[in-house]
Amino acid sequence: MASKKNGSKNDVDARLAGLCPNQTKSFDLKDCKPNAKPFSIGDKNTDRAAVQTLATEIDVLQNLFYADRRYKLLIVLQGLDTSGKDGTVRAVFKETSPLGVRCVGWKAPSENERAYDYLWRIHQHVPASGEVMVFNRSHYEDVLVPVVNGWIDASQTAQRYAQINDFERMLTETGTVILKFMLHISPEEQRERLQERLDDPAKRWKFDLGDLEVRKQWKDYDRAYDALLKATSTEHAPWIVVPADSKTHRNLMIATLVRDRLASLNLRYPEDDPRLKGLIVE
Repeated sequence: MASKKNGSKNDVDARLAGLCPNQTKSFDLKDCKPNAKPFSIGDKNTDRAAVQTLATEIDVLQNLFYADRRYKLLIVLQGLDTSGKDGTVRAVFKETSPLGVRCVGWKAPSENERAYDYLWRIHQHVPASGEVMVFNRSHYEDVLVPVVNGWIDASQTAQRYAQINDFERMLTETGTVILKFMLHISPEEQRERLQERLDDPAKRWKFDLGDLEVRKQWKDYDRAYDALLKATSTEHAPWIVVPADSKTHRNLMIATLVRDRLASLNLRYPEDDPRLKGLIVE
């Protein structure tokens, strides 16, 4: 259950429903406003304090999740450059032990990885029982970059959508809970964040000239995202579009949904070993 401070489950569901019709096959990404703040509970400081509280709650739940070992949790973070994938990981999981949470940042496949099917490298990093795995980018790059650059045609793209849906269904049928977040920012906000990286010597290392070339393909990526969201938002692994122009709201929304999903699993500690009853350590 969601805490009283952050709203009931029905309240959270209503906020999601009002955000954009992202749980249907007919939604249009342009109807999802990147500057919306449906999960905000006050000013920025209030929201930041709520993120801290949620991060602590997630830590407690993750410990129980690890002890329970009935489930695995895969969190997918997708979004264009500067949408805040790194920042989300830092804010949402800053209180959580690295023993129970892993994160993989996916880059372009290596020569060795390209020798296999495109999901081969992904499957090696899905979570184990009791583990939380965060994908910073993911297998969805394989229906974004190749599509935008014309490396695969419409038939191959549709085939990959079907393969990804089957892959995720297999994961859910074997105990994996999947949360897929698309971090949705505006081109104006991205421009400001890219310029900030250029202007700040401590952040300049993050800037890549290739980011400017990708930015020129904004409309193409927008269409590619719109198509993949429609094709791969399934009952077993639905997409959630997160307005990400506000970093604080982005963190608050994702932390709320992660906390709520963990809390919904009715996690429990394993039964005590009967040999431990009455045992005294000398």
